[in-house]
Amino acid sequence: MKILAIEHELPGASAEAFKPYMKAEAMRAWELHQSGVVRELYFRQDRNEAVLVMEAPTVGEAKRALDTLPLVKAGLIAFELIPLKAYPGFARLFG
Repeated sequence: MKILAIEHELPGASAEAFKPYMKAEAMRAWELHQSGVVRELYFRQDRNEAVLVMEAPTVGEAKRALDTLPLVKAGLIAFELIPLKAYPGFARLFG
């Protein structure tokens, strides 16, 4: 299942609070990418928050993977998880 994960900074999270975790966060994100759980990583153009395209059997498994990120563990960020399905509109043309 493809899942869109949108990062949100949690209230009270200061820029200084993020600094000690940034290297470990990048390392864990890379590990999730290498394992195939995170397929694509982006940052929003309008704010400093990540958007990930994930591949997992369930939304729960995607959440468990994201819960291993240091910034999530530290309570600085959370993710909104949106399960995706294939666009069915082409069937109207070719079905």
